[in-house]
Amino acid sequence: MGDFSKRFYTIKKDREFRYLYKKGDCCVSYGFVCYFRPTGRRRNRCGIVTGKKIGNAVKRNRSRRVIREAFRIFDHELSEATGKRFDLVFVAREQTAAMKSDKILGTMRVKLKPLLLKKAGETGAAG
Repeated sequence: MGDFSKRFYTIKKDREFRYLYKKGDCCVSYGFVCYFRPTGRRRNRCGIVTGKKIGNAVKRNRSRRVIREAFRIFDHELSEATGKRFDLVFVAREQTAAMKSDKILGTMRVKLKPLLLKKAGETGAAG
């Protein structure tokens, strides 16, 4: 029960979302937009935003579930790849509800992971 007691830590405060929108780096893909910034916390944190343009509540909830499941796997891979931790905010797009979590995970691996590794290298060299 130890590993599954808390899947990942979430960003909940509006102030933290706005900070990442303003100060964080951005990665745009077909399924989502991701804002991220290195943090000094012990764990990666994730926030998921779904707007009303995506569709009804069923589509918005599905979009959140798909991104959450992909991030659960990606979080483990990212933790092994780099010692740095990040705050990430995923903004779902209209296509997200129709996508599978495997495709979202593949997009995270291809587009987001190189940016995070580069960012971790920059902050590691400066610190």
